[in-house]
Amino acid sequence: MLDEKIPDITDFMRVYQGLEPEKDLIPTHPTAHYAMGGIPTNFDAEAIVDDRGTALPGFYAAGECACVSIHGANRLGTNSLVDIVVFGRRGGKQMAEYIRHNDMPALPPNPDAFAHELVDRLLRGNGTENAGAIRAEMQQVMFDEAFVVRTGDGLRKAAEVIRGLKERYARVGIQDRSRTFNTDLMEAIELGFMLDCAELVAAGALAREESRGGHYRSDFPTRDDVNWLKHTLAYLEPEGVRMASKPVTITRFEPKERVY
Repeated sequence: MLDEKIPDITDFMRVYQGLEPEKDLIPTHPTAHYAMGGIPTNFDAEAIVDDRGTALPGFYAAGECACVSIHGANRLGTNSLVDIVVFGRRGGKQMAEYIRHNDMPALPPNPDAFAHELVDRLLRGNGTENAGAIRAEMQQVMFDEAFVVRTGDGLRKAAEVIRGLKERYARVGIQDRSRTFNTDLMEAIELGFMLDCAELVAAGALAREESRGGHYRSDFPTRDDVNWLKHTLAYLEPEGVRMASKPVTITRFEPKERVY
């Protein structure tokens, strides 16, 4: 019956866990299903850069990387397709319109310098820190302190650990120095951006002293519309994370507390 109803799960158990689903307990583990938040955009998928809705010309985002804010703090089931299908289409139309009326922008000297430096530092450097170890520590502290139930103390700990991991990441090294299908290089580069995201998540969660949607603070368990009915904006700057906010646009439907 198990093999008939959930063949992929039973196969995973045997191959990856060495367990027999007929008699062993099936291990479960919560994981991220969908990212709520991301690059803020308007309804035409243009990326916006401040609390006044100023668009960055020629920069578009749609899908799970973007935050057009139609779902609020709780992304309702199945509605994620709206982010891709509706705003992907609107963004595509707006891009075509933008191209028709604008010339290619002037590029600064060596516009690819950042990417070259990022890759060359790893391929040619002599870093001693292990990317896998840093990634495992990042995953553990975010799982423990910034997951389903959050507290101020836990989020401060997570932020401190992430800052330390970013310092170690500056000394990260890789073993594979090839330039073809180098997954060691790819995963090391991805880790740097994951650390940036983790720092922003911890800072945003620490700043928001309430519980709303998928964000639950056990030290602030109630929703606070007086102080926190607003969107969180986080800017990663050289001196750290700068927090800001933008107002919620309320149209036909008043925000209501989730009671189910």
